Amino acid sequence: MKLKSDLLIQPTGEIWKQIRVELKEDVANNARDLQQIKDWLRKQPHLPSEWEDQPLMTFLRGCSFSLEKCKSKLDMYFTMRTACPEFFSNRDATKPPLNEVLLTKVQGPPLPGITPSGRRVTVIRGVHPNMEQHQITEALKLALMVGDIRLVEEREGVAGDVYVLDAAVLGPSLLVKLSPTVIKKFMICIQEAYPVKLKEIHIINTSPIVERFVNFVKPFLKEKIRKRIFIHKEVKDLYEHVPREMLPKDYGGDGPTMDELQEQWVATILEYKDWFAAQESIKSDESLRPGKPKNYDELFGIDGSFRQLSID
Repeated sequence: MKLKSDLLIQPTGEIWKQIRVELKEDVANNARDLQQIKDWLRKQPHLPSEWEDQPLMTFLRGCSFSLEKCKSKLDMYFTMRTACPEFFSNRDATKPPLNEVLLTKVQGPPLPGITPSGRRVTVIRGVHPNMEQHQITEALKLALMVGDIRLVEEREGVAGDVYVLDAAVLGPSLLVKLSPTVIKKFMICIQEAYPVKLKEIHIINTSPIVERFVNFVKPFLKEKIRKRIFIHKEVKDLYEHVPREMLPKDYGGDGPTMDELQEQWVATILEYKDWFAAQESIKSDESLRPGKPKNYDELFGIDGSFRQLSID
């Protein structure tokens, strides 16, 4: 199964060389490093003994080829697959309610090209102001599904990710439905379980209520990520960070429209139906973990400061 060649354009030439330096990748050692990770997996009784080579390479690149960091990320990734069935089970996008959310509620396509610094840009926006609480969880599931597809399809790796969040449809009626527990689980997945080098988060079309929500979430982000959040009053301010020619036409760019990009990604997610089904059994088994099993209550514990967002 391969994506259309223009859906995720892979780096080549000088940008490819630049990315190799940033990822600390010595191509001559790739086979050795990959084999060491595969050997390690086989020795972990609580983890899958086999997984595809390409996702493992994406983890190595995302961990700058630190074998110990890669092992830790993989352990957490497979642990989260077990601990968060709301994100990692029932990932058949041909069936409701996932299909409805995918087609009518949110759009979140990674853009085809990469920036001059070798980064992948993803634009996320709501397209319908009314979502039920369970649909918010489905939207987060879809975001992780796109992330899983990229584990397979980022064949050359990128020098980090840039996210553009369009908050135009976010209002009080939607924000009050957010579950702090679900949000925290999602943020742990992104920050601890995926090999993402998150370089920048740009929020556009904001309002005071959205800025309150951002301030609410910030304490549960790593400090380095909090410093990489930028709120823009006007879309044109985004052009200082993301090349205008890369952006969708919806945002004054030269790229395809958001609808066109979303249509391509919907088709890809549907094509991955069998792959997602097969992945449901590839996860940790805490009963076999050496030593003490993961305590999910501790992992996802919500202290007194993480409470329901209050909307006036």
